[in-house]
Amino acid sequence: MGRSRYSFIQPDKPHFLTLTVLHWIPVFTRQNTVCILLDSLRWLVKDNFRLYAYVILENHLHLLAQSPQLDKDIARYKSYTAKQLINYLKQRKVSTILDQLAFYKKKHKADRALQFWQEGVHPELIIDEAMMVQKIDYIHQNPVKRGYVDLPVHWRYSSARNYAGQRNGLLDVITVW
Repeated sequence: MGRSRYSFIQPDKPHFLTLTVLHWIPVFTRQNTVCILLDSLRWLVKDNFRLYAYVILENHLHLLAQSPQLDKDIARYKSYTAKQLINYLKQRKVSTILDQLAFYKKKHKADRALQFWQEGVHPELIIDEAMMVQKIDYIHQNPVKRGYVDLPVHWRYSSARNYAGQRNGLLDVITVW
């Protein structure tokens, strides 16, 4: 996937993933842009994609997920969401962000005028339960460490509520593995 030095060691096993907007541009600051990500994850879940944890911040997201072909599913996810998000930005004439997506586009991406996601997803194979717990905690603590909220369950765009037993999580996740 992409030119990243990271690769999926066992694409059918759970992995911790980071998807980052090109040049860390803050795009997920509006509910509509986040909904594009959430709706796309819902679609993947219907197709053998197992989502264990997630968090969406203003310029990146972390996932803990598994599927029979996780590398291909994430590539499809990035491709589809990039098109949807770029269309959203164009419709609303958000020229500042669109100009940045054009300016920071990698030269070898000659088939497009804009690049939305950074290449790669930095996949880390989950090797045991301790690592799974550590990564889930990292995901849920991300907005707390950034000072956005005091408790992980206060961050709306995260699976922390699911793990706290609350029924108002935005996505269904698998909390028993």
